[in-house]
Amino acid sequence: MNTSPPGPRRAVSAALVVPIALVLSGCSRVERTPEEQGTAVYQGPADVVNLGYFPNITHWSALIGVSEGRFEEALGDTRLETHTFNAGPDAVNGLLGDSLDIQFIGSNPPLSAYEQSDGTHTRLIAGVTSGGAQLVVAPNIESVDDLRGGTIATPQLANTQDVAAKKWLFDNGIGQGSGADEIEVSNVDNSETLALFRDGQLDGGWLPEPWSSRLVVEADAEVLVDERDEWPDGRFPTTVIIARTEFLQAHPETVEAVLRAHVETVRWARENPEEAKDAANAELERLTGNPLEQAVLDRAWDNIEPTWDPDTAGFPQLARNSVDAGLLDEAPELTAFSDLRPLNRVLAELGEDPVDDAGLDDES
Repeated sequence: MNTSPPGPRRAVSAALVVPIALVLSGCSRVERTPEEQGTAVYQGPADVVNLGYFPNITHWSALIGVSEGRFEEALGDTRLETHTFNAGPDAVNGLLGDSLDIQFIGSNPPLSAYEQSDGTHTRLIAGVTSGGAQLVVAPNIESVDDLRGGTIATPQLANTQDVAAKKWLFDNGIGQGSGADEIEVSNVDNSETLALFRDGQLDGGWLPEPWSSRLVVEADAEVLVDERDEWPDGRFPTTVIIARTEFLQAHPETVEAVLRAHVETVRWARENPEEAKDAANAELERLTGNPLEQAVLDRAWDNIEPTWDPDTAGFPQLARNSVDAGLLDEAPELTAFSDLRPLNRVLAELGEDPVDDAGLDDES
């Protein structure tokens, strides 16, 4: 255990704590009758597709696909409308409210969407990124015990990193709270975490890239937990693609066009990593006004693995993790959670091996 004096333990200002969004303007949940939840009528290519993604390096394929016109080229006459979000629960509201058709998203919000819609409204259709999340802490913290009585940040209640952090506390037998032997988990917007950490109001954060790298490079944080070490073979889904079931059934060609552009972008990024990370960074600059500095970009890119495989077999464990984290009473049965048939058709066309649905595919 570290015996050096602990860092400041001031409470995070309530004004900077970000609660889960219950309603996203224009994206409220739409209730459906059982008949309306059935198989949608095939309608051919869509006139427009609403695509959501985050201004994060873990959403690199969306950043490149949008900025370089890869999706638009693949879509042909279908118009592309893009929407950016900062955390998964907000994007889920957009999907459940039918304001979005396809969404790049973290791995836990799809479970929330599945649960909220009784398994009817969305399907997992591809992977984007494996890895790219870490618990980074102040230099004086060398073990989980050093964090007792402290505060760590996660981006939003019930988002992917929030679940991972709370599951880790559960596994270590540590309660969540402000007691001397507990660790408080505060939901703080990524853009505020760096300043709060520098000011000593946070002892660390379980964060996605590039935010974990920003704390390491710009604020001298150190890695306490690399989430890859918490998973078999070091692989876990950080970012995936989900689609509205109705849109997927009505416009399969449109979904396949987006997936084809994605798979081709993954292949290009694997062969051209320097160009890929520079292209993603240029789009981050366009969206946020600030590019990542080179050291942050290099470290963040080294911590992620571009992929099209969503690692479907990991989702039952993610569901159980949400129970251990205290966010679900019981893990849902993930029947028809995914539909990887469009992805596998694209992979076959491009000469790639199919991905395994782990028995979770919608067979309707």
